[in-house]
Amino acid sequence: MARSCPGTTTARPLLTIFAEATNMLFCKTFLENALRDPISGEIGKSIVFAVSQNHAAKLAQILNQMADRIFPGRYHSDFAVQVTSLIDGAQQMAVNFANNNLLGNGNFLPAYKTSKARVCVTVGMMTTGYDCPDILNLALMRPIFSPTDFIQMKGRGTRGHNFTDEVRDDTLRSQYGPQQKTAYKLFDFFATCEYFEEEFDYDQFIPLPMPGGPGEPKPRPQPVPGPFVPDGAYVHTGDDILATLEVQTIGPEGMRIDREFFVRFEDVVRQNPVVVAKVNAGEWQQAVEYVAHEVLDKPEEFFTLEKLRRAAAADRRLSLREILEKTFGLITRFKTKDEWLDEEFAKFVADRKPPEDEAIPALRNYFKAYVSNGQIRQIIDSRHYTDLATSPAFSTLDFRAVP
Repeated sequence: MARSCPGTTTARPLLTIFAEATNMLFCKTFLENALRDPISGEIGKSIVFAVSQNHAAKLAQILNQMADRIFPGRYHSDFAVQVTSLIDGAQQMAVNFANNNLLGNGNFLPAYKTSKARVCVTVGMMTTGYDCPDILNLALMRPIFSPTDFIQMKGRGTRGHNFTDEVRDDTLRSQYGPQQKTAYKLFDFFATCEYFEEEFDYDQFIPLPMPGGPGEPKPRPQPVPGPFVPDGAYVHTGDDILATLEVQTIGPEGMRIDREFFVRFEDVVRQNPVVVAKVNAGEWQQAVEYVAHEVLDKPEEFFTLEKLRRAAAADRRLSLREILEKTFGLITRFKTKDEWLDEEFAKFVADRKPPEDEAIPALRNYFKAYVSNGQIRQIIDSRHYTDLATSPAFSTLDFRAVP
């Protein structure tokens, strides 16, 4: 977590672009501390959020200049790319970044498919619904005041990923073994995390304006309290330095903003008479369908199943029914992935009744690999068993041990 000094005070609205020294400080701090790709060793794929289109262009320019000094001859103004609405083909650029072919791929290792461009600098294009699982760094080079925006932005880094899946050489893939993504780094230059953890009022009620009749003046919206700068401008003549530079690890409990988001969903659902009636009647499938169609993906709160899963901080993909069961007190916590697999395997064994107890360990290994690993599942289903010879997760020997 990098916190800027008073010289880069947040603003609402923030209409000015930061000074050159401030932008360079942000970029330098980012490049020196960014997580590296576990296969190639280069800067991990990253998204930088800027204040405006012009600010994004300036940040991309500075990042490219610095990258050329850090990695001589590796990049030619293609390390960082501006991906904003004014750039032609920006939408396709975002798609190419997710598909690991933005401006080419395999810059360090030809057998490794990863985007040559390492950083996309955007304003708001790559927030909602953007899926790029191998993102390792997110940098907030702008203040964030909306909890919904913050949840969406930091959510870009939460997807799991095995980097070895992108290695196209069998020998090299076997050499690296599984390289699972276990964390991502969020660069917070404006104490955004602290703001939503300690200062933001999650209980505030913002009343909607009452609709007026024809010809009646519409009520003026009330200003939202928070940091602001008169006239949208701020001038600082002092030095540009970082007030503090620290790394804070977020544990399994997640951030307060995630917990509050989940609690808000629980409150909304528990106050819905239709959902309550269906749950009390034991009509779970109907309750799930009603919530999916009438509560999720609505503009009022914009609850989505994916955001609820992230907010729950579970290590697996929760079902909507599980979330409702937790909401209405039928379960006290979500089972971990291992607990869930062990329970399902016990059901599997009870149903299949293997002939020998000695086969149980091999069966359990096979069951867990098949259920939780899409690549293994594809190999088994397609009967391309020879591909298991190079699989670090479930080998040919493991397969042969299964009755």
